[in-house]
Amino acid sequence: ICDKEWHYYVINVEFPVVTLYMDGATYEPYLVTNDWPIHPSHIAMQLTVGACWQGGEVAKPRFAQFFHGSLASLTIRPGKMESQKVISCLQACKEGLDINSLESLGQGIKYHFNPSQSVLVMEGDDIGNINRALRKVSYINSRQFPTAGVRRLRLSSKVQCFGEDVCISIPDVDAYIMVLQAIEPQITLQGTERFWRPAAQFESARGVTLFPDIKIVSSFAKTEASGETRATGTAPKSSVLEEMLHNLDFCDILVLGGDLDPRQECLELNHSELHQRHLDATNSTAGYSIYGVGSMSRYEQVLHHLRYRNWHPTSLETRRFRIKCSELNGRYTSNEFNLEVSVLHEVRVSEKEHVNHLIVQPPFLQSVHHPESRTSIQRSSVVPSIATVVIIISVCMLVFVVAMGVYRVRIAHQHFLQETEAAKEAEMDWDDSALTITVNPMEKHEGPGHGEDETEGEEEEEAEEGVSSSSSGSDDSEEEEEEGTGRGRHGQSVTRQAQLEWDDSTLPY
Repeated sequence: ICDKEWHYYVINVEFPVVTLYMDGATYEPYLVTNDWPIHPSHIAMQLTVGACWQGGEVAKPRFAQFFHGSLASLTIRPGKMESQKVISCLQACKEGLDINSLESLGQGIKYHFNPSQSVLVMEGDDIGNINRALRKVSYINSRQFPTAGVRRLRLSSKVQCFGEDVCISIPDVDAYIMVLQAIEPQITLQGTERFWRPAAQFESARGVTLFPDIKIVSSFAKTEASGETRATGTAPKSSVLEEMLHNLDFCDILVLGGDLDPRQECLELNHSELHQRHLDATNSTAGYSIYGVGSMSRYEQVLHHLRYRNWHPTSLETRRFRIKCSELNGRYTSNEFNLEVSVLHEVRVSEKEHVNHLIVQPPFLQSVHHPESRTSIQRSSVVPSIATVVIIISVCMLVFVVAMGVYRVRIAHQHFLQETEAAKEAEMDWDDSALTITVNPMEKHEGPGHGEDETEGEEEEEAEEGVSSSSSGSDDSEEEEEEGTGRGRHGQSVTRQAQLEWDDSTLPY
């Protein structure tokens, strides 16, 4: 068909029947093609696309009737055939024209779509019915992530005139539809990024599972307008992340830090896990590639069974891997998820080295050795020793703080006692700054009777205050001593009393 348009051709060969599909529909050519037999030739059997072999009607057999045009793709599936339903589904375009309600068109309207639904032809006798039918034509795009851009439309109309000399011509109407950029999804890979396994597990037949808990999540930012935004149109819009389910194209697992050595390590995956989920994979020393259109859950299940084996893990410390997934042939890619796998090596220590290790331990640590658990002691960590040192230092600091507190309390108590005693002594001092003693010279010429009375009063006071007198003596001796003492002190008492006379004139009342 030479109409300068793209078409999709499918040829099913089920000998001796050959079926041609064009744009998803069977196509019967108008002309019957001559059945030219293939004559013996020195050229080996081959398949040719875009030309015909002519060997019977020409003097020199050759290719002729070449295809003049452009070829977008070519797929050959030997030994397999596709049904018309599958071919029509492959040809069906994700975007095109459609009619909202076919029932409301009425019986007076006829319509016809081409296989790709890019052309719609409508016929009718009434202009009003044609106008109502045109209002029901719509543009559809079922792609999850459509390509943004302009879609141009052209409306052409023709009028059929019967028995009229002049026929009306209607000009074409051009329009376009703008498809906006879709919200790009964010594909995120999550899981354990680092773990350790014993060397024996790497050598086993099952190996080590690399991604036992990996999860693939796809989300997109959905903009939601609040109530104020709908009312006034001025409030800011909030962005909410929502998960979405879609298909992936491939996931690549790359080996970092050098390719795999096929003599001692490899990546393994059961092919049954792939076939059950309609996926394929390729394996190489650079990594593992899983491809095929499938849901994210299918890829997760396959990745959970990917294993790594190493027959000589003694020389291996760590192995790093990177996984990355994509959809729409790399249009949207996920984050790069890095994984680091380490090998736990067992260190065997001799009896002598083990005893020396116990001897050089710090003196404040008590080491208990059990012969039946050498391996567990040898694998013990240094963390308990550090914890013991920290505890001892903490106890010493606590004792020091308590001692300093007791010392400060005792010093404060002593200062308090000294200040109390000093205050008491200050209270007992006599303040004689306001006293004046006046001696009366006239008291020296008073009679002896008066002096005796005063002497007796003084003796009574001395008898009450003194503590040196003895009660063992007789009454006579005591009286003699009192009389002698009274005579001796009589003169002194008079003078003393005169000197200690109070001066009442200076005292306030």
